[in-house]
Amino acid sequence: MLQCLILELEMVFSWLNLLAKFGFSDVTGIDYSPSAIQLSGSIIEKEGLSNIKLKVEDFLNPSTKLFGFHICIDKGTFDAISLNPDNAVEKRKQYVKSLSRVLKVKGFFLITSCNWTKEELLDEFSEGFELFEELPTPKFSFGGRSGNSVAALVFQKT
Repeated sequence: MLQCLILELEMVFSWLNLLAKFGFSDVTGIDYSPSAIQLSGSIIEKEGLSNIKLKVEDFLNPSTKLFGFHICIDKGTFDAISLNPDNAVEKRKQYVKSLSRVLKVKGFFLITSCNWTKEELLDEFSEGFELFEELPTPKFSFGGRSGNSVAALVFQKT
């Protein structure tokens, strides 16, 4: 059975339909906020989605019970950690260590970031991960140059 970890609960509901189509029946959503877990739990209960586990977890210091995932999805957690005014560089390094610990070897990490470019993300995740695929994202043009407003990458744990 494939196990999927979603790092931000606001994304749990949008990813569920997609994951269900691909046969995922073991989805875990985490948040460091007990109130976010409680709110998400009431929505999940109302929707009858029994295949989702919710846990209060600090991803920078995950419990030993958080491991063995085939896929980890992040759309905002790494960005938020990166904006922390208290030692952001060290917290980004801890994020990568935590990610490496919770993912199985050859597991996939999907990240969407509005704060980091593809090149910067490649650098941040260079230890223990390799780029598997760059996902298409909206492009914009300004002043004769074009670029992306977000970066969406799939890494594989080596």
